[in-house]
Amino acid sequence: MGLKEILSKPFATWVVKGINKWKNNPLIAQQETFNSLIKSAKDTVFGKDHHFSEIKSYTDFKGNVPICDYEGLKPYIDRVVEGEPDILWKGKPKYFAKTSGTTSGVKYIPISKESMPEHIKAARNALLTYIYETGKADFVNGKMIFLQGSPVMSKRKGINVGRLSGIVAHLVPAYLQKNRLPSYATNCIEDWETKVDAIVEETIDQNMTLISGIPPWVQMYFDKLMERSNGQKIKTIFKNFSLFVYGGVNFEPYRAKIEASIGKKIDSIETYPASEGFIAYQDKQDDKSLLLLVNAGIFYEFIPADEYYNEKPTRLSLAEVQLERNYALILNTNAGLWGYSIGDTVKFVSKNPYKILVTGRIKHFISAFGEHVIGEEVEQALLSVANEEGVEITEFTVAPQVNPPHGELPFHEWFIEFSSLPQDINAFSKKVDVALQNKNIYYYDLIEGKILQPLIIRTLPKDAFVNYMRAEGKLGGQNKVPRLSNDRKLATRLEKYI
Repeated sequence: MGLKEILSKPFATWVVKGINKWKNNPLIAQQETFNSLIKSAKDTVFGKDHHFSEIKSYTDFKGNVPICDYEGLKPYIDRVVEGEPDILWKGKPKYFAKTSGTTSGVKYIPISKESMPEHIKAARNALLTYIYETGKADFVNGKMIFLQGSPVMSKRKGINVGRLSGIVAHLVPAYLQKNRLPSYATNCIEDWETKVDAIVEETIDQNMTLISGIPPWVQMYFDKLMERSNGQKIKTIFKNFSLFVYGGVNFEPYRAKIEASIGKKIDSIETYPASEGFIAYQDKQDDKSLLLLVNAGIFYEFIPADEYYNEKPTRLSLAEVQLERNYALILNTNAGLWGYSIGDTVKFVSKNPYKILVTGRIKHFISAFGEHVIGEEVEQALLSVANEEGVEITEFTVAPQVNPPHGELPFHEWFIEFSSLPQDINAFSKKVDVALQNKNIYYYDLIEGKILQPLIIRTLPKDAFVNYMRAEGKLGGQNKVPRLSNDRKLATRLEKYI
């Protein structure tokens, strides 16, 4: 037993004791966060524009601060990017996390000296909570890999700019640096496939114990490892690999293939980090829901998802949410994001403590006919049938076909890359359609009323989605294939792979 393993257990006990204080008093923690945020930002340009000095309650706040997305906050962010201090938060940001936007091109998400430590602390605490719960700490003795974006940063008016994962790479605690792979030089490789090949060469002979990353890109790493090792399973290549840490997408569509690649079931931790803040992580191995971090510099608001596009949607604090209802997640942060719609939807499965599931993206839905099918529904419908029939899914996406070329009824078109094909694709399609009808009453009504015909599955060849992402310049890193589109843009690009 190494020194790190020995020390990690009492450290984990100490950290979890601190977590339990806010975990057991979440509404007090949120009120304290709210008060601190308002006080800290009252003299900023945004704070003065929105009369923070007059805000005494959440009701006051809702009356003064509108809900917005990046576009709505962009006039302020542009001033921050140009180097002006005290605009959204006191002083200047420590970093800008650079992400791609749908309408605004490149987005610059400010990260402050107050918010950055919360990212690091949450990632650390997810591992320490696991150690405390399971008593398993031997993974700290081996090598750990974090499949992430390049740590190379640029400067904008004296402020470092980079991908969030690349920024975090510079801030890994010293006690983990010796265990961490890949090397800095390899991590800086921009081309994703070249980078993964280099990571394989660096890690294949190492004692890898923890692997972390977005599931589809981890799968690519596993595929290349197995190809390099004449088809050996990951459990054979890395005999002590025992913990998989992931985030960014729902793991369930990838679980069967990843576990098949590993060759055994191992423990896993789901995390919910974003450039805007570290929101939640899984704190129990027998519970897939995520513990909402109510003491991490974020005051949360929630809008019922079906009201999101209303002129005046209902805005709720944590104290007002209901279980099993989809909400659009709104953030107010210690980096100066106010009334900020992150674009995700969540639902609460527990209020003691407050625990969530990420159910999709507010803009990723299909409602061409009023059905409002969401990501959670299509994933659960597909996976329930795939698991029943022992079918493995590599990747998939769904789009509406409003005007079929042969004049038949419209339908939902599913583009699926299978690892193992169903024996009867037509029977499989019918089962998935019935499962979706059972999930969504509006979809059921449209099928029954002969407004829609049952869904149609288009099978795609191996690596179709990888080739698509490569063609779009979005291979690897934090990029993900959207599960749902309410238009044909993605579907049209995928048609050539059918």
